[in-house]
Amino acid sequence: MKSLYIDGQWEDRDDTIAVQDPATGEVVENVARGRAGDAVRAVEAAAREWERWRQVPADTRAVRLRRVAALILEHQEELARLLTREQGKPLSDARGEVQSASEQFLWYAEEGRRVHGDVLPAPAPDRRFWVWREPVGVSAVITPWNYPIQTVARKTAAALAAGCTVVVKPSSLTPLSAVELVRLIEQADIPPGVVNLVTGPAEEIGGVLTTHPAVRKITFTGSTEVGKRLMAEASSTVKSLSLELGGHAPLLVFADADLDKAVRGAVTARFRSMGQICHSANRILVHQDILPAFRAAFTAAVAALKVAPGFEAGSQIGPLINEAAVLRAERHVQDAVDQGATLLTGGTRGRDPGLLQGTFFLPAVLDNCTPAMLVAREETFGPVAPLIPFRHEEEAVAEANRTPYGLAAYLFTRDLARALRVAEHLEAGVIGLNEARASGISTPFGGVKESGFGREGGHYGIEEFLVTKSIAVSLE
Repeated sequence: MKSLYIDGQWEDRDDTIAVQDPATGEVVENVARGRAGDAVRAVEAAAREWERWRQVPADTRAVRLRRVAALILEHQEELARLLTREQGKPLSDARGEVQSASEQFLWYAEEGRRVHGDVLPAPAPDRRFWVWREPVGVSAVITPWNYPIQTVARKTAAALAAGCTVVVKPSSLTPLSAVELVRLIEQADIPPGVVNLVTGPAEEIGGVLTTHPAVRKITFTGSTEVGKRLMAEASSTVKSLSLELGGHAPLLVFADADLDKAVRGAVTARFRSMGQICHSANRILVHQDILPAFRAAFTAAVAALKVAPGFEAGSQIGPLINEAAVLRAERHVQDAVDQGATLLTGGTRGRDPGLLQGTFFLPAVLDNCTPAMLVAREETFGPVAPLIPFRHEEEAVAEANRTPYGLAAYLFTRDLARALRVAEHLEAGVIGLNEARASGISTPFGGVKESGFGREGGHYGIEEFLVTKSIAVSLE
């Protein structure tokens, strides 16, 4: 498969990487195993084209981005089916992700037209101060496997709208969606060299992107461990960075919460996309007075979730991305049980005939959990929900903030004063208040502490690809 797109040309290699369907283990496609030299050529192409692309009027760039958005919708079903095959998520979720990818290009088509500077007061009548906003330059877009088309779209659309050129490095586990998205970008008459794509080993290609002097910006979504390594490598050339890293989101349910809403929210926040989301609710903290009622309703709702291949009608929980993900979920469940937790439902591999060939893991609910357990300390990145009781508001907030992460947090309460008080004290970049879907296309998304820095979404997202230039002018 021709999966390298460099300076407007598609290329393949004899050396390839197999992309597997996690529901069946079958090979979906083989993509080129790009090397460091390919990454260098991609960066050089982006650098050559940057001076031309940045001069293209914002209105013209907007027309091209709107065309990309339209093409994504025209191909929504085939993109969604490809996404389900390479990533495993239910087809309904895949359709939603493709829809979101289209919306990203549409949003930034307009956002790019609103980039403006300022005229500032000067200390003397014969002087003027101007402030310009300019594109930062060649941007490396490094994306994860869990949202393989949405994250590429969100980062790339913002960069292009700002006037930057890009080199995309998708995850080797799910590169096919990115390849097809770039094909649509090509069809939208984005000039050669503006968008480049290199598939292949993360260490080799990423090493070029983090150290090449022509790369001015790195935007990365992935693990905190890898983010720290990218920071260290990028320091040699002092690149601008946006890092959306790991999380360990708490979900707090207070005694006065709407129980039905809290249960529905917890199911969504924990098990959406099989729990393979950085802002998934990893710890569910429930006030002891309502814990019995919450536990019963929550466990019943989780046990009713349909675990099935993504193409099966009604599928809600697909396979985990690979065997390593299953082993991690198993390890967390076993560790909790060994330390006294009670497994209320799930927590094992799927045993039905339709699940045996894939990496399916039955959604688990663990009761009597403590902060000492792995599931309360490490990011499971799978469908495992630990229930942790609390007595007082201060205790719940302290436990919520205990981890080094700070991407998202959720709370359910009908007390407005408590809602505002707790939201202010939670150390997270994204808060869901009586709401499990805590982000939207217009809102800033990103974390604090070891969950990273920088924001994506809305006008905040385009700011990450702009630099500020101050100009002092003498009128004499």
